[in-house]
Amino acid sequence: MHVPRRFFTKLFILWLFLLTAAAQVSRAEDGYEMWLRYQPVADDRLRKTYQQQFTQILAEGDSPSLSVATLELQRGLSGLLDKPIAIAHKKLSKQALVLGTPANSPLIASLQLDDRLAVLGDEGYLIERTHINKRAVTIIAANSDVGVLYGSFHLLRLLQTQQSVEKVSIVSAPKLQHRVVNHWDNVNRLVERGYAGLSLWDWGTLPDYKSQRYVDYARINASLGINGTVINNVNADPRLLSDQFLQKIAALADVFRPYGIKVYLSINYNSPRAFGDLDLADPLDPRVQNWWKERTKKVYQYIPDFGGYLVKANSEGQPGPQDYGRNHADGANMLAAALKPYGGVVFWRAFVYSPDIGDRFRGSYDEFKPLDGKFADNVILQVKNGPIDFQPREPYSSLFSAMEKTNMMMEFQVTQEYFGFATHLAYQGPLFEESLRTETFAKGEGSTIGNILEGKIFNSKRTGMAAVINPGTDRNWTGHPFVQSSWYAFGRMAWDHTISAESAAEEWLRMTFSNDKRFIEPIKNMMMISREAGVNYRSPLGLTHLYSQGDHYGPAPWTANLERPDWTAIYYHRAAKDGIGFDRTKTGSNAIAQYPAPLAKLYGDVNAVPEDLLLWFHHVSWDHKMQSGRSLWDELVHKYYEGVEQVRSMQSDWDQQEQFVDAERFAQVKALLQVQERDAVIWRDSCLLYFQTFSGKPIPAGYEKPKHDLDYYQFLARTRYVPEPWHPASSSRVLK
Repeated sequence: MHVPRRFFTKLFILWLFLLTAAAQVSRAEDGYEMWLRYQPVADDRLRKTYQQQFTQILAEGDSPSLSVATLELQRGLSGLLDKPIAIAHKKLSKQALVLGTPANSPLIASLQLDDRLAVLGDEGYLIERTHINKRAVTIIAANSDVGVLYGSFHLLRLLQTQQSVEKVSIVSAPKLQHRVVNHWDNVNRLVERGYAGLSLWDWGTLPDYKSQRYVDYARINASLGINGTVINNVNADPRLLSDQFLQKIAALADVFRPYGIKVYLSINYNSPRAFGDLDLADPLDPRVQNWWKERTKKVYQYIPDFGGYLVKANSEGQPGPQDYGRNHADGANMLAAALKPYGGVVFWRAFVYSPDIGDRFRGSYDEFKPLDGKFADNVILQVKNGPIDFQPREPYSSLFSAMEKTNMMMEFQVTQEYFGFATHLAYQGPLFEESLRTETFAKGEGSTIGNILEGKIFNSKRTGMAAVINPGTDRNWTGHPFVQSSWYAFGRMAWDHTISAESAAEEWLRMTFSNDKRFIEPIKNMMMISREAGVNYRSPLGLTHLYSQGDHYGPAPWTANLERPDWTAIYYHRAAKDGIGFDRTKTGSNAIAQYPAPLAKLYGDVNAVPEDLLLWFHHVSWDHKMQSGRSLWDELVHKYYEGVEQVRSMQSDWDQQEQFVDAERFAQVKALLQVQERDAVIWRDSCLLYFQTFSGKPIPAGYEKPKHDLDYYQFLARTRYVPEPWHPASSSRVLK
């Protein structure tokens, strides 16, 4: 029987189609879309209600931001409603979605919203059901097209989380001005503390090729209201200021601009020397001042809406103004003067600690407090949430309640440098909330960190919040799927610091996985305990910095005899026969004196200080009686074992969710939770066996005994494989 060749051709095409379709299905739930999946609303009744309410999108006006808002709404509504949604530009139909500003939309202007919009600033928005020309419509109105974009993402979030919008009336504006993500990406595309592949920025193909991934990165951030990105490592390579790189960065800025995202650069303070133009970088030298003015002018020629500079200076070997006998204000103000004509700002990091200081806890306060009121008005001091370095739990940095005349912004960490990299599940929302809601009593009750950042306590002119995110080339952006949730929580809390970690977690789960309550409740609870589990099996009761130096992954509480004492573990825990903990009271380093009087009194009282901060402030006897009635040693044992059991509970919770999660992400999280349990046991046993050499006390009956002795775990620490991509900043060689 003769079979025509065209039959085989058609068969091949069909096979290729099916193969391609299968590949698309396999990629459809790989995490790439993050919380912007726009899958059809599962509730049939609700989906039909949405379909009736949104028949078309009408966008008057013409701008890049309005265009991307319109396309995002079309993409989102078409997916969620499971039907094509048309875009109109003039003719208004009943049940349309109308978006615009009074300036570019006659329909929006006809509603006379000026007074209501006036209080929302340039980025706020209004979403409301109303009538235009006797037609029932939903509007998204703002003072700017970027505000319309933010409102568009908010409306889509309501639909994604299956909220009723039949009588919607929402007014929203950001509480903080600068909502910024920080990348620690190096020019060679290696990412310091990245854990999710190479850098997103492919310098070899920029500026000619602008990857779709750059657009999706901008969409992800804009969906949260993030309006700035610092694209390179704070351990900065001077070459980023050269013409060849500015051309490439300008191409990224072109992609980000319609999404309301400004580009910032981390700069190397020695750039005038690295370029070979000067033999010094003294901020008070007129030649240095002029160099930065001219270089900054060039930056703005490439990027007219450039945001400004982020600076790590005189910290961990980085150059800075102190190299010339100057102070941080001298250095920051010199850069601020160069940026001011263009509206740019300086984010000056407060992460500094002198190698000869007696207590690293005191470092930032002791250096910056004397400079309060001496910084230019376009300088913002970027302060980490705690006084040490993104530890699983820290007391708040005392700078927040001390710098009354200085602009300040928070610096959080989403990338899990101290929380198991991309192998552990540790939702950071509870950490952010704990920090933002901390009562400082700086000006009496209500002086929370969040209110200080907002400018409500010290009347700051500039406000902000930053987070180190470091997504990479991994298909799902973050390595561990649940690291996405911390990025999401940061963005939501940067917009409104009063949003709870729990509500952010539920939104993220609904948008990223499923709206089914049988899934949401147990997994939300799992997320909410995950950070505390990480604290418990690593560093409970105020212990800190017990990591192996360099990689920051596994336990090494025995670390000693390094180049600097404050890089060792023994510097922080001070375990001895008589007890454990760092005395920061009046009998010790007196770091408590940096806090307002009510907190200094609380932290200084060993019987009143919150027990999760106990060993931050006190050196305590192993027999000290805890609130539970246990001795300190027994409580320490209890916490370490509780952390392991919490991870096992997380495993159990996840194992029951297979019906609600796609196979690829379910299997990945399941496997990573197994890795996390293994690591948690190693952390628990390593730390307890080591501290036992000082306490001389047994692990109480009823707990599973360590499978190995201390020598085994110390050997393991020296030989284990660590999935650590840390690399120093790339060469400082400059090509003009």
